[in-house]
Amino acid sequence: MRGPDGEAVRLRPKALEMLQLFAANAGRVLSKEELMEAVWPNVHVGEDSLFQCIREIRTALGDDRRQTIKLVSGRGYLFAAEVSIKPPAPAVAVQANAEPIASAEPATEITTPRRLFGLRRPVAAAAAAALCVIFGFAVAAPTFRPDLMFKRSPPTIALTPIVDASNDPRGPGMAAAVTDRLTDGLARIDNIRVVAPRQVAAATAPASTPSAQSDFVLNGELEKGPQSWILRARMIQTATGEVQAVVTVSVDATESDMQLQQSRLAAGAGHALARRLNALLESGTHPAAAGDAKVAIEQATASINRTTRERFATAQTMLEKALAAEPDNTELQIALAALQLRGIQMTWYAPAERSAAERNAGSLLERARQTTPRYIPVLEAYCRFLTATNEFVESLVACAKALSFDPWNGLVLYHIGLAQLQLGRFEDALATFKQADRFDTPEVSRWTWMLGAGWTALLMGSNGEAVSWLQRSIAITPASGRPYMLLAVAYQRLGQPDEARTAMAKAMALRPDSTALNISLPTRNASPAFLAAGEQSMQTLLELGLPER
Repeated sequence: MRGPDGEAVRLRPKALEMLQLFAANAGRVLSKEELMEAVWPNVHVGEDSLFQCIREIRTALGDDRRQTIKLVSGRGYLFAAEVSIKPPAPAVAVQANAEPIASAEPATEITTPRRLFGLRRPVAAAAAAALCVIFGFAVAAPTFRPDLMFKRSPPTIALTPIVDASNDPRGPGMAAAVTDRLTDGLARIDNIRVVAPRQVAAATAPASTPSAQSDFVLNGELEKGPQSWILRARMIQTATGEVQAVVTVSVDATESDMQLQQSRLAAGAGHALARRLNALLESGTHPAAAGDAKVAIEQATASINRTTRERFATAQTMLEKALAAEPDNTELQIALAALQLRGIQMTWYAPAERSAAERNAGSLLERARQTTPRYIPVLEAYCRFLTATNEFVESLVACAKALSFDPWNGLVLYHIGLAQLQLGRFEDALATFKQADRFDTPEVSRWTWMLGAGWTALLMGSNGEAVSWLQRSIAITPASGRPYMLLAVAYQRLGQPDEARTAMAKAMALRPDSTALNISLPTRNASPAFLAAGEQSMQTLLELGLPER
């Protein structure tokens, strides 16, 4: 779209979505909660994301005096412009039996009561007419002509219904639900367009044929084993017929919660497909890790599986040596930055070393972001960096951006939960960790959100719930000392001193140099509520024998 000066203004998808919401509710005050729930459904983001979108819209509309989007103190925001609806141009059918996820909406004309962008009425009328056309294109472009707003049309993925091959009476319903969840999740990815066929009964009609104009086709089958549901999905490039991704996901069929099974099947497939698609779309921005670089990353990752200081140091040396040989390798930059962030979070650096590690990780990620700003591993690492360095508000924004390319990313949800936790938003944090658990992907990070949920429950005083989450985390990663310390606190508060002492002894065996001084997290930007709850836990640890220094 274009601003009042005629200059082209590019709105991000979320800002455009918010502008459409304002236009549809002109003259009505929209609360912050309404705006955030509408634009980021089922995603926990901070108010900074909201403010950023509003700033972008005001800039696009030339609303420097804040007369078009007005802040109504204590209530929310008011879109103070007249809006009229014009019928849309006839749509070109995508396919007889296919429906685009985002349907076309009428073009919207916006004018202010007296002046538009502070211009006199004759000039304002011309500006309004121009804005009407431009904004109408902006609304319709994502559905019909993405190239009107982007230099390159976003790729289109056509989904076919998951075929039930389970021979189980619950199979058809399960397959349909997984299809819906997978479709909804893919539709939330910013830089793709999803076309979903109408659901048809498998017994009476074949699966819909996807549009020939789609770039990729996604299909799959749901099977039932003795103890599990198994989803096999594949993504095919229509131009070549080449299979670009094959995903197999299984979940425990004995689990009584059918919705949980559906969520995990869709998330497992969606997460893998989102990352593969992102890698394909970003392949031209950086070379894939190969040769010595790939070996170094694999060996470094394997070396830190036991999470000891010695293995951490070995992994860091490997990656530093590899990066010295290939300083522009994005994958190595990400790997070394992520490793250093892990060292920061595990308090494996001395105070002076920590500052140097933060600076180096930040520098590496800044270089990677300049080269590949939409690459999921870069977005993940930057999200983690901001959380690890106590930039919690900024972290929520960065992590939300990562989720916009992979809505099922449990590792990113974990860092959102950590930021919410340290901002004192305990209930939000617990909900975020539980959402990550419902997705249960990637499996390698499963212990993290369980640890986060246990930690949050402990700070909220829900000690029994904390024990359950922490035990699940320890069962996956038994070589980390921090979960045992939290478990010891929970047991002590539950009046189980023997279990508390056993857990504390295990923690000290895993981290023999631990003291109250070196396990304490940095307090910068942390909320008073978080600091007070953390101090209570520290007092319990001291009672259980943790040395002060």
